[in-house]
Amino acid sequence: MPTGQLYVGLISGTSVDAIDAVLVDFATGRARLVAASAVPYPTPLRHALLDLAQGDGLTTLDRLGELDAQVAMCFAEAANRVIIEAGVDRPAIAAIGSHGQTIWHRPGAAYPFTLQIGDPTRIAEATGCTVVADFRRRDMAAGGQGAPLMPAFHAAMIAAGNEPRAVLNLGGIANLTLLPAGRGTPVRGFDTGPASCLLDAWALRHRGAPFDRDGLFATQGRCNAGLLEALLAEPYFSLPAPKSTGREVFNLGWLERQLAGRSIGCADVQATLLELTARTVAAALKREMPDAARVFACGGGVHNPALMAALARALAPTSLVTTGALGIDPDYVEAMGFAWLARETITGRPGNLPAVTGAAGPRILGAIYPA
Repeated sequence: MPTGQLYVGLISGTSVDAIDAVLVDFATGRARLVAASAVPYPTPLRHALLDLAQGDGLTTLDRLGELDAQVAMCFAEAANRVIIEAGVDRPAIAAIGSHGQTIWHRPGAAYPFTLQIGDPTRIAEATGCTVVADFRRRDMAAGGQGAPLMPAFHAAMIAAGNEPRAVLNLGGIANLTLLPAGRGTPVRGFDTGPASCLLDAWALRHRGAPFDRDGLFATQGRCNAGLLEALLAEPYFSLPAPKSTGREVFNLGWLERQLAGRSIGCADVQATLLELTARTVAAALKREMPDAARVFACGGGVHNPALMAALARALAPTSLVTTGALGIDPDYVEAMGFAWLARETITGRPGNLPAVTGAAGPRILGAIYPA
């Protein structure tokens, strides 16, 4: 098995918009981004994945098996593309860390489970590289949420000894990592609720666009106070950490139940959803880490200026910047994190933080599929 310091990271998040692929060099002990690309899913496959994730969770075994194979080939294409663009020989790559595509996440079920698809054996076969995958289930087997997993990477890359910091990932779901100053307090993290998943779904339904570019749809409306109050009454927001969530809770069906009996313009709904993200993120941070000096944002949501402005207002006086202020591309933080997690697995080190996920202890995550 290769023992070098080059790793590939692959992820498609809750937004199901593209597969982020990175090549990362850990030769210095820290992650250095060598190359990165985002490979969109073919439109029919994206719609099939969204229909499954936003629906009732029911499908056929035939359909699930086909999607597993299709997603894997898209992930392999993304890996091959970033490797070719970097001009790196395959034997120099220690491993590919593949998160896969989350289809269903049920940490609160009678028998908790989380399901990511994207067959790692196909990725290994198509790339000629060792693959590490299935990161979340070991943490869940140990009693954890299986999510979020990025706080360990954030702690390694972004923590500062003299400043309490938070990292805010704005994917389909928003999650916070709380990085205290000093070494005596454990790192914490949790999902706060929706970031872009509802904004994207509402934009697709009413504008035919996969997302609300620049937040223009939301800026055409006004936040509806009654609807916002109803949305904020969702019990998830008041649950204590550890906690994690996904489209299983925050989907169009959930929104439609709150809209029942209300006559609200579609742009006003979009504006209200944007305010929901800002309010829930800010409330969580002020409750859990009121002394945070700065919030470093990453993920696709950083490209929505309306969302970033709403977050800045809600978080004040805590300042909001992107991870770009630290020289870390905000578009690829999570993919870099899965390259890092693959490295931890290959070298036999735990990748989870029990204080974050609630697991019984540190665990080596994932399974290794040799080249």
